[in-house]
Amino acid sequence: MAQREIPYKIYLEESEMPRNWYNVRADMTKKPAPLLDPDTCKPITAEALGKVFCEELVKQELDDTNRYIPIPEEILNFYKMYRPAPLVRAYCLEKKLGTPAHIYYKFEGNNTSGSHKLNSAIAQAYYAKEQGLVGVTTETGAGQWGTALSMACSYFGLDCKVFMVKSSYELKPFRREVMRTYGASVTPSPSDTTRVGRQILEEFPGTTGSLGCAISEAVEAATERDGYRYVLGSVLSQVMLHQSVIGMETKAALDKYGVKADVIIGCAGGGSNLGGLIAPFMGEKLRGEADYHFIAVEPESCPSLSRGKYVYDYCDTGRVCPLAKMYTLGSGFIPAATHAGGLRYHGMSSTLSELYDEGLMEARTVKQTEVFAAAEYFARIEGILPAPESSHAIKVAMDEAIKCKETGEEKVIVFGLTGTGYFDMMSYEKFHDGKMIDYVPTDEEIAQGLSKIPNIEG
Repeated sequence: MAQREIPYKIYLEESEMPRNWYNVRADMTKKPAPLLDPDTCKPITAEALGKVFCEELVKQELDDTNRYIPIPEEILNFYKMYRPAPLVRAYCLEKKLGTPAHIYYKFEGNNTSGSHKLNSAIAQAYYAKEQGLVGVTTETGAGQWGTALSMACSYFGLDCKVFMVKSSYELKPFRREVMRTYGASVTPSPSDTTRVGRQILEEFPGTTGSLGCAISEAVEAATERDGYRYVLGSVLSQVMLHQSVIGMETKAALDKYGVKADVIIGCAGGGSNLGGLIAPFMGEKLRGEADYHFIAVEPESCPSLSRGKYVYDYCDTGRVCPLAKMYTLGSGFIPAATHAGGLRYHGMSSTLSELYDEGLMEARTVKQTEVFAAAEYFARIEGILPAPESSHAIKVAMDEAIKCKETGEEKVIVFGLTGTGYFDMMSYEKFHDGKMIDYVPTDEEIAQGLSKIPNIEG
């Protein structure tokens, strides 16, 4: 297809929105390893998962054969309030960097939650409502997922209980208040409101918490209340399925103007944004239809792909959740209280872990101060204040563009701008005041986390 003149922002029409989610597992020759029951260490059954998750979400979680899953009409109608999201050509950034590269970013911040998380939150709340549930529980790191879920639950009239990682609860009070504005209750984790929370506080006194801790508390809170289920904002296959709308819109927008991506970059915490962005492109690569260079960008403080092990591990610190085969630093690993709270999970999605293990994508780590320097540079040039999580992808996209300047290559670079950073100003303040530090876990700290991984073959 001949390339047309490309505008700054490429918008799809409502009629061009995807009407199905894309399940990349259907195109994987080697499927992700199954989740294991924590009591038996055998593949978990739908019945057992149904005690924790909504019935329809269990079906999606276990489905690795159907390539496309229809999006219910009510979810599609909700999506239309903020989707299709724009694919932006970063002309100003290209000019400032003096690069021959063409840089695009998929901007997911055009909704009140400020991030891509709403794509899955509204789907999970919809299925909870369809099942006749009273409410849901969850965890949140940076607060973007908790914000999105509180919005979705408010829309469907569901109760929403959020366990927020303590470090983020203290650093990001405005996120907390947005959740409360939408009717959610927010508890700093670990807390003394659950058995597992009290156990974690006893073992790690003074801890700033982790996503693994918050997950344990949220699961306990759900399973001990009638009419409640637990929902998760990343890591699980069902979440990446919902987030595939990001990649499908991105690919449709590029195809509309005859553009072929060379490098696709996403920040990587549990995998929701990265997995959603790369899904249809990875599908083409798996089917042998096209080739792309995928880069997962992690914080140096929590490098699960880069320094973790690919083994079965618990998904939570309290060891009450199913075990997943994934790249992990150990469920007991509690990372430093960095400002990219959404990238502090100890493991990585089983699907992305398998793709990474097969050499289908690259992982890089970046320091916290480098990330904020890139965020500030981007904000001054492109006019969007990015979330710290998204800024990991910005940093590496800029690195790749500078490489093109050095080599003269005219590559097309696409990255995910997962959301805005307006609730992260305390973090920006620390960066501007020179009080932000780079924390990199030592080999001994990594080894300590890995030493408690269960010895399960798979």
